Amino acid sequence: MTNALPVTLDDVRDAATRIKGVAHRTPVLRSRTLDALAGAEVLLKCENFQRIGAFKFRGAYNAVSRLTPEQLARSIAAYSSGNHAQAVALAARELGSTAVILMPEDTPRSKMEATAGYGAEIVTYDRYTGDRVAIGEALAADRGLALIPPYEHPHVIAGQGTAALELIEETGDLDALLVPIGGGGLIAGSATAAKGLLPGIQVIGVEPEAGDDTKRSLAAGERVSIPVPRTIADGQAADIPGELTFSINKHLVNDVALVSDDDIRAAMRFAFERLKIVVEPSGATPLAALLSGRLEPVPARIGLIISGGNVDARRFAELCADAPQVQPA
Repeated sequence: MTNALPVTLDDVRDAATRIKGVAHRTPVLRSRTLDALAGAEVLLKCENFQRIGAFKFRGAYNAVSRLTPEQLARSIAAYSSGNHAQAVALAARELGSTAVILMPEDTPRSKMEATAGYGAEIVTYDRYTGDRVAIGEALAADRGLALIPPYEHPHVIAGQGTAALELIEETGDLDALLVPIGGGGLIAGSATAAKGLLPGIQVIGVEPEAGDDTKRSLAAGERVSIPVPRTIADGQAADIPGELTFSINKHLVNDVALVSDDDIRAAMRFAFERLKIVVEPSGATPLAALLSGRLEPVPARIGLIISGGNVDARRFAELCADAPQVQPA
């Protein structure tokens, strides 16, 4: 099936070769406590340890590295709520270029400062009233820049899929893979890799309850638009799935689980207290789905893509301070 789709397992493998030695091969963590709570063998692919603190560097570097010398010389444009912004900025710097990034004005300060720290010029907009795609495309056109979107790009999707490729190469057979969904690039790439290697695997997306555009779209068989969601999972505040990503996900994603903001906060606290890792809200959604009992039945051997850990100390403390503790079922 994947051979008929716009991104293939071979594309993901090619991306893995291109990013080797530049992107980190991130660790896979295990926890006996987590296994006991979930009633399953759980393997966490920890992209919070990736460069820039999230999986986004994989796709950004794969895409930016394929630009011509002339394009690199003119700078690169992107739009992002934070992690893709940092990823493109770093990829540009690694390849001797610069970046101009369109970011929501309410982007967490830590992500905006990190993006600027990689040398990017930042242009802001209001995510609740502005169309970032239109603004970003106009910005790129006005300045004559190559635009690297956060998910609507085959090289970005293929690069994101290398996280799942590494996980399966390291751990072997999995019954299911849980992946956060924002615009759909990570799960599109992950599903391409996972189903290419393990045709019988269940690929399950996870969205915040307020941002269930992909779940609704899969049920309708076409892309469905929702109001811009207000959720602590800012990296998943998409109002409609990407056209390219949805063309893949409607064939390869088996289901989508929804989690509440309280579920996410509880998962962040659990990850910190029991796994000793810092996970941002969007990155915690697969763990939240597992710990909150949103999967029925629970697959026996399950992989989770922990997509990132970019959250500043004050915000992290606020979210975890009153978060409910996970209790055994």
